[in-house]
Amino acid sequence: MYKKLLIANRGEIALRIIRTCKRLGIQTIAVYSEADAESLHVKAADEAWPIGKPRVNESYLNIEKIIDTAKQAEADAIHPGYGLLSENSRFAERCKEENIAFIGPSPDVIAKMGSKIAARKAMENASIPVVPGVSKRLSGLEEALSVASSIGYPVMLKASLGGGGIGMQRIADEYELKKAYEGNQKRAADFFGDGAMYMEKCIERARHIEIQLLADEHGNAVYLWERDCSIQRRQQKIIEEAPAPLLNETMRKKLGDAAVKAALSIGYTNAGTIEFLVDQENRFYFLEMNTRLQVEHPVTEEITGLDIVQEQLAVASGKSLAFSQKDIKRDGHAIEVRICAEDPKTFFPSPGRITDLKLPQHPSIRHECAVSANMNITPFYDPMIAKMIVKGKDRSEAITLLTEALAQYHVEGIKTNIPLLQDIVRSEAFQKGGVPTDFISQMK
Repeated sequence: MYKKLLIANRGEIALRIIRTCKRLGIQTIAVYSEADAESLHVKAADEAWPIGKPRVNESYLNIEKIIDTAKQAEADAIHPGYGLLSENSRFAERCKEENIAFIGPSPDVIAKMGSKIAARKAMENASIPVVPGVSKRLSGLEEALSVASSIGYPVMLKASLGGGGIGMQRIADEYELKKAYEGNQKRAADFFGDGAMYMEKCIERARHIEIQLLADEHGNAVYLWERDCSIQRRQQKIIEEAPAPLLNETMRKKLGDAAVKAALSIGYTNAGTIEFLVDQENRFYFLEMNTRLQVEHPVTEEITGLDIVQEQLAVASGKSLAFSQKDIKRDGHAIEVRICAEDPKTFFPSPGRITDLKLPQHPSIRHECAVSANMNITPFYDPMIAKMIVKGKDRSEAITLLTEALAQYHVEGIKTNIPLLQDIVRSEAFQKGGVPTDFISQMK
């Protein structure tokens, strides 16, 4: 195992990784921008090193600065967390060049899965169902119109290197495609450095079900059940739960087996997630693979009893998985909500000073929180400030606890999305379970 680990991230995920490292006796190194100098992850780590100005391209996305810091601090491993550089194959390659362990898959696998077009091709080669569409770069608007006509509207126009909903749009008809194509292509080029676009059929009223994987360097891979991540706003998840409601055991096994098959086919190692769309007829389609730790990993930890960060560290150090598929148990039901500093109606960010913060306390509530009272929320980073995870013996108990906990979650000084989360959890459709990804946009 490692002696000294640098966390190339910030906020709640940095704190989450620090917690496991402390338990394992691994020294931790935090990095921080000028805006994060007083952040909780800086205070929690054994060492903290400044890496630049507030904007991410001047700090948390500065590969050479982070590598140089790791060398100066004598780190033997780097954990990228999620977001930022976690799926940057060049960063993983630089770690390899400097003989610093990267806690994640190999650079070539990250690169392959980072290209949505290459990922589709890889899944087709592995006989994993993909959404009807094209697995190549569209040459331009004329080809896009031809493909859309062939597969039928509505379609999803997507950036090959996209993420976070950027460069992706639902297209209802030819007029809308003509209007949207150039703008989405330009956004993709601006954000990702590549304007490559492709197209898929829009699967209406689908659910977003993902499978958490673990794979080692010795050819072993398992799935840690599934998560339902269908509650999204602007293609970004805000509520996740495990196991997925209204999913039968046959379907659960099909999804898990497909995910493991996909991972093994590309030589995947470490923790990763295969995301699927599941339609109203229970047909499933590969959506994408996240080659990193997911924001929502705590719900899986709660129902399996595993520490996924610990497993990541073990696998990265060359150890075999300590369990097989039959050893992975499932206990109870867990739901996570993302607490975001944003207007609950417009979703605009709400930076400012938190004047008061009170978190609900209960043995079955877990907080992953990156803020405290009197802390400034800056406009430079993702608006998520915390996650709250509840666990019950079943989904009904978990929802009851979540309803009570949200009522007790008290944040003053900034706007948060808590009112929206409360509306969702109280809704009849959520209580029933199995809502599609367009649920929030359809809420009255």
